[in-house]
Amino acid sequence: MPAVRTEITEIVTGLAMLGYRNLTQALQVRPGHILNVEEEHFDRLEQARGSQKYEREFETAWQNGAVFARAQDGLRGRPPWSIEWKGPHRPPGYEQIPADLRIDHVYLVSCKYGSSILHNASPSHLFHRGLAERRVERGADWFGEVAPEAYDALWKAYRSELSLHHLPTAVVQLTPQHRRDIKAASSRGPWPGEAKAAYSDFVLAVAQASAQRWLDAMPKPSDREDMVWRLLRLQAAPYFVLGADLGGNALRYRVSTPWDFRYRYKLQSFDVWADPAGQPLVRWRADVALRQPNQARNEPQHRAVQGYVEIRWSHGRFSGAPEAKVHLETPAHQVPGYVPLDQPESAMAQTQTEHTALPVSEAWPAAEDQPNHKR
Repeated sequence: MPAVRTEITEIVTGLAMLGYRNLTQALQVRPGHILNVEEEHFDRLEQARGSQKYEREFETAWQNGAVFARAQDGLRGRPPWSIEWKGPHRPPGYEQIPADLRIDHVYLVSCKYGSSILHNASPSHLFHRGLAERRVERGADWFGEVAPEAYDALWKAYRSELSLHHLPTAVVQLTPQHRRDIKAASSRGPWPGEAKAAYSDFVLAVAQASAQRWLDAMPKPSDREDMVWRLLRLQAAPYFVLGADLGGNALRYRVSTPWDFRYRYKLQSFDVWADPAGQPLVRWRADVALRQPNQARNEPQHRAVQGYVEIRWSHGRFSGAPEAKVHLETPAHQVPGYVPLDQPESAMAQTQTEHTALPVSEAWPAAEDQPNHKR
């Protein structure tokens, strides 16, 4: 079952697109237009609203949905006939577009709140395959693959400091049960004693080897361009992100396609480098230039988007498979290919016929007059 906060940010965003006067009315009606939302979900929403613990989430989600309903890139004041909530279901395969809502079988919406993470991948999926192919890698240990000596030295030092002498001396011999024992004996504090220096060597070795593997996997400019598209989650079809950043400020933008990106921008460089800052990090930066600068729009001719990859154990020291969390540092409205709602992406968009979006209350009949508004 999704967390209550997730249900608020996703379901309320959809409710706001249906034309109700306010959230109170929408929760009273409990519309059947938003599919896969059951009575139990509405019950939890009302309880959460009554607790007043999630006032900001309710307000931001409602405003995001209302803006999308009016936006020219969105519904343009047209009433949606169906809104499908993905909910807690597990996808049958690897989903490229992180959609939480589907409107009229066309508009895909991702509700992203309080996170800078673009991907949570295995290191091999990112550094070897460039996010292009995803497969199960049972038993894979990235640290043992890219920095075996530093990894083994770290384990020996940690084993000694925690007096785990009953466990194997070689890190490659650790079994799942051994790793559970390590987790039980570990703490979240600094690395103890000699393990601290060993960890610094380990961090440097992993960061440098990972960055080099990533560079080796992108020998051609086209490889680096593909990598930028995948990092930014540009897909064959456009979709929308409605959410809030880490500071709680609303995020509302359209994610363009690789075709749109190439039409508007030229990738000048994509660089990655090791940054052993406390834990294994690999930083990345893409520099792009406008293909057709438009001085009238006062848009910068050059843009940069950057972030970092955090390589870490998934469940604490020596526990769980290593993971590669890809973070975005550049504000979303500055990322090439992310288009704020109602802001045209190209000069071509400016030549299209202008449409005036009606207020939601005037754009379609009152929600209580729509068909199938009650269960």
